[in-house]
Amino acid sequence: NSVNTVHFITVFKQYILFLALLNWEEVSGYDENLNTIRTYQVCNVFESNQNNWLLTTFIARRGAQRIYVEMRFTVRDCSSIPRVPGSCKETFNLYYYETDSVIATKGTAFWMEAPYLKVDTIAADESFSQVDFGGRLMKVNTEVRSFGPLSKNGFYLAFQDYGACMSLLSVRVFYKKCPSVVQNFAIFPETMTGAESTSLVIARGMCIPNSEEVDVPIKLYCNGDGDWMVPIGSCTCKAGFEPDNGNVCRACPPGTFKSSQGTGLCLQCPSNSRSTSEAATICVCRNGYYRADGEQPDMPCTSVPSGPRNVISIVNETSVTLEWHSPRETGGRDDVVYNIICKKCQADRRSCSHCDDNVEFQPRQLGLTESRVFISNLLAHTIYTFEIQAVNGVTNKSPYPAQHVSIDITTNQAAPSIVPIMHQVSSTMKSITLSWPQPEQPNGIILDYELLYYEKELSEVNSTQVRSQTNTARVDGLRPGTMYVMQVRARTVAGFGKYSSKMCFQTLTDDDYKSELREQLPLIAGSAAAGVVFIVSLVAISIVCSRKRAYTKEAVYSDKLQHYSTGRGEQTPYTIETVDADGHLCFTLISASSSGTDPFMYQNASEMAGLSLIPPLCASGEFGEVYKGRLKLPGKREIYVAIKTLKAGYSEKQRRDFLSEASIMGQFDHPNIIRLEGVVTKSRPVMIVTEFMENGALDSFLRQNDGQFTGIQLVGMLRGIAAGMKYLSEMNYVHRDLAARNILVNSNLVCKVSDFGLSRYLQEDTSDPTYTSSLGGKIPVRWTSPEAIAYRKFTSASDVWSYGIVMWEVMSFGERPYWDMSNQDVINAIEQDYRLPPPMDCPTALHQLMLDCWQKDRNARPRFTDIVNTLDKLIRNPTSLKAVASIPTIPSQPLLDRSIPDFTTFSSVEDWLAAVKMSQYRDNFLNSGFTSLQLVTQMTSEDLLRIGVTLAGHQKKILNSIQSMHLQMSQCQTGTVLA
Repeated sequence: NSVNTVHFITVFKQYILFLALLNWEEVSGYDENLNTIRTYQVCNVFESNQNNWLLTTFIARRGAQRIYVEMRFTVRDCSSIPRVPGSCKETFNLYYYETDSVIATKGTAFWMEAPYLKVDTIAADESFSQVDFGGRLMKVNTEVRSFGPLSKNGFYLAFQDYGACMSLLSVRVFYKKCPSVVQNFAIFPETMTGAESTSLVIARGMCIPNSEEVDVPIKLYCNGDGDWMVPIGSCTCKAGFEPDNGNVCRACPPGTFKSSQGTGLCLQCPSNSRSTSEAATICVCRNGYYRADGEQPDMPCTSVPSGPRNVISIVNETSVTLEWHSPRETGGRDDVVYNIICKKCQADRRSCSHCDDNVEFQPRQLGLTESRVFISNLLAHTIYTFEIQAVNGVTNKSPYPAQHVSIDITTNQAAPSIVPIMHQVSSTMKSITLSWPQPEQPNGIILDYELLYYEKELSEVNSTQVRSQTNTARVDGLRPGTMYVMQVRARTVAGFGKYSSKMCFQTLTDDDYKSELREQLPLIAGSAAAGVVFIVSLVAISIVCSRKRAYTKEAVYSDKLQHYSTGRGEQTPYTIETVDADGHLCFTLISASSSGTDPFMYQNASEMAGLSLIPPLCASGEFGEVYKGRLKLPGKREIYVAIKTLKAGYSEKQRRDFLSEASIMGQFDHPNIIRLEGVVTKSRPVMIVTEFMENGALDSFLRQNDGQFTGIQLVGMLRGIAAGMKYLSEMNYVHRDLAARNILVNSNLVCKVSDFGLSRYLQEDTSDPTYTSSLGGKIPVRWTSPEAIAYRKFTSASDVWSYGIVMWEVMSFGERPYWDMSNQDVINAIEQDYRLPPPMDCPTALHQLMLDCWQKDRNARPRFTDIVNTLDKLIRNPTSLKAVASIPTIPSQPLLDRSIPDFTTFSSVEDWLAAVKMSQYRDNFLNSGFTSLQLVTQMTSEDLLRIGVTLAGHQKKILNSIQSMHLQMSQCQTGTVLA
């Protein structure tokens, strides 16, 4: 018998009791081993029509679905019995009857009445022919039969003899089961076999202690023979535990660890780490040692490198080469790189500031893999301090600054920088007169200039040089109607600087010259009586030598050409807009006047005919004042313009910064971007002229018209801003200062993006265009994305964050974002995932769009294209704006308390109206008898109309405030609000 697979129910003569027998005899005898046994036998072979029954007592099923019966018996060969009739048999029948209770007793003829089910006719494999009680020639047969499925509490067995001479030696009744087992680190319970011998019974497993599932579900199949088979799923030891003896998960001892679930064993702690308790999943680094982000727990802990050694500097005019030896200690890592921190110092070396953005580092400033760097574009005769930091993958984990070494150098005399631009003052059929500004970095006294020119159709080898002591030159001996390429460079005692970018200028043709004379005659004739009026236009017209625009360092300035011509050969006033690689405007206004008068002679812009300033002062800007003016262009009607001025006493850097905004604006052409009309640079003051926006800045305009616009009107404003920003992003520009104060509104409520003082061009040749600002400088924290604040990384995605703040400003009618919180509080709140709540009556769809713009992961934010599409859908389906985002009456977060006034602290109606910014209705309330807050809480919309609050937006704002006040007061009375 298989101990693991067979469970006995009972054994004949030991457990089975036969309830009744008919014509069977119970006798003593011997088995094949001559052991004394009790048997049942029958041998009524000489009588026909035999029907002899042997019936067991009730046998409990015990949950088994299939029962096995093992019978040991002997059968006499009918042929060995003399004169036996033909009715002699050598077989018998096995029956069973299933029942829930005992229904047969001694003395009953149960076999005559019960509907037995036949299991099988049992035949002997071997029979005997004679009995020798000394030699025991009887041959014992063993047969096993099974039956099922069973569902009731128990059953009876019956044996029917119908004419055999036989003995029933023993009966064993049993069922089969699969024993409890631990396999694949899972415990499977003892499981009965199925109703059929071919059945598979599913057993669910449970992970052993300190293990976890790998595959679900975990199960085994128990087959009809009581064997487990077909394992599915498994468990493995948890992190911190290892397998032991195959089916036990043992805790890792101190000094070892196991970082993940699985079949692996505990490992010794890596270098410079330790574990002090059992079941460690990681070994903690010792003091002063760290693991870098992304390093696995089985990696050793490492430390920061020591500082670089033996720095050598080689100064060449305004460039310096730095070389150094690698650190003596690398911290046990091979990812050491170097950062260069550049500072410009005063002569006393006590005051230093970070270097300008135009200082160049080759191959780069940060993340140098080699111990050498070339630094250029430094100022001449200037003291610099260079800090060389050695950093590795764990430097950012250390609480201490990176180890570094510093070196001071002083630059030498250098050649002047490049001349930024050239201007054509006048031209004839045989000459061209040019002027140009001094280089931005003269690096000494300019001795003279060298002008190089040649015909565009010829090779540069045919060029001619002309020297000039001033920044103007007249080139004679030219051919009429011919295009010339010209360049200029400056010279100091240190030698010549580089040539400027190539620019093209053309001499007049014969027709041009005659037309010029015809136009000069009436001017000359009228000059004695009325003087000469010069129209200084601000229309930008240019012809480009090379149409490919360059933003590379090799072509620092674009090749925009100064030229003018019309179909009638007339001279037309024009301006030049020349932009350098960083988007800075270098030089602008010039007018083609037939008299040959230099338009730059005007020292006051108001003297220029056609550009008149109209008092009073409109606003104050960062660089100076902003005026409203009139601009009259030849052949066009007079228009109003906005004129931004550069205040007196400006530095050269302030002038460049001021004009860089105009250079950026000049590249844009979109109905939602402020339009540049022109720039005046040679007058005093320097001016930027743009289209005039009647309603001014969006934030102040909304505050002045609080509640007076419908939701669809506000969405239309937002759509215009988004369309302008979409255009900027497609032009690869990042605004960096998008806020409602920098959005201008015209008389038709069209919103236009303005103020490009912080805008920068994003290089297109990178997979992730970003602009990294230099250290220092102010950042508009309330509008700036977290990554831009933390790392000064600006992208279109950071502009999307700012756009979300603008949305909040618009929907709150110019409310200050984050209210009176300090900048540091704002930064901390954003870091803790706080976001501005919806303004009053803000549609749910719009607040959800704000939240999308404020995703911490910049890659998860929508693009401006997506924002425009979303707003278009809302505009096409105005009903989508009816669902209003809710604000808790008593916010759960302290930060939110600033969004709704605490009405329980107000002592008068005046205080309440001031808090909700409705002070203009103070007299309306008081004169109408609403002199207490208690009375105010009972007001209705009809009351508001009666006292003179007629604007729907103001009515809604006041009624919402009354509702909140009423709720807060009622909660105070029930003790739910703490004062």
